[in-house]
Amino acid sequence: MSVKTKRRALVQLTVLRTEWRTPHMVRLVLGGDGIDDFCANAYTDQYVKLLFPPKGVQYPFPFDLEQIEQDFPREQWPVKRTYTVRSFDPHLRELTIDVVCHGDSGIAGPWAAAAQPGDSISMLGPGGAYAPREDADWHFMTGDESAIPAIAASLEKVGVGVPVKVIIQVSDPNEEQKLECPGNADITWLFRNEAECLNPRDEWFEAVRDYPFPPGVGHFFVHGEAETVMKRLRPLLLKERGVEKTRLSISGYWRCGDNDEAFRAWKARERAQANKD
Repeated sequence: MSVKTKRRALVQLTVLRTEWRTPHMVRLVLGGDGIDDFCANAYTDQYVKLLFPPKGVQYPFPFDLEQIEQDFPREQWPVKRTYTVRSFDPHLRELTIDVVCHGDSGIAGPWAAAAQPGDSISMLGPGGAYAPREDADWHFMTGDESAIPAIAASLEKVGVGVPVKVIIQVSDPNEEQKLECPGNADITWLFRNEAECLNPRDEWFEAVRDYPFPPGVGHFFVHGEAETVMKRLRPLLLKERGVEKTRLSISGYWRCGDNDEAFRAWKARERAQANKD
């Protein structure tokens, strides 16, 4: 007897307003009647999957994903793009998502860059897996632009006075943002355009490698470009620096040169290879 997988709730929201946080990151504040269908969880890296119809495809109203996947050919199903929830305020009935935009490339970035109040978007979620542990003596968080929303949300949940080391690599100083934290946060910004290394992400790797861990037990959040995070930082932290797996949240959010579909295929191959090994 087969067991039917429980689907995540479909949420349909409306753009309330937008704000450019940096030259390449736009903030979307979403709300509307559908906000009552959003069930936030306790994770600071909670994420949703935004749904975009392929160009030229129109769906019946009201939007019913299960019906669409039953009636439409696969190539006409909505394209999914995953984004971290930067914040959710149930009292204001607002959900905020920060999106990295790189010109006209991609699907979600151009949509977010052009979004106007009144535009609608459907999403699935949220999921999530990480929140700063209260039993940690200190925290370590590192990532690139794609991880800033999760890092920012996580910093806000660190206990008062608890030490936090943050290392973030972005393209240039214009992408730096002010991050709030009730803990004792030491934030280092690295800029790929100013890196002296042949591979700019070497500077990111070296900064993590050379950071002296404080006394006590740490809790780690390491997310961003997959080759750097999974191929380099993961073995560095687990094997060379002795970080316990249970105290490490690590994942690739994207992979240089891949769109989202190609990245997911790469992750599946890596997972299959890891299972063989």
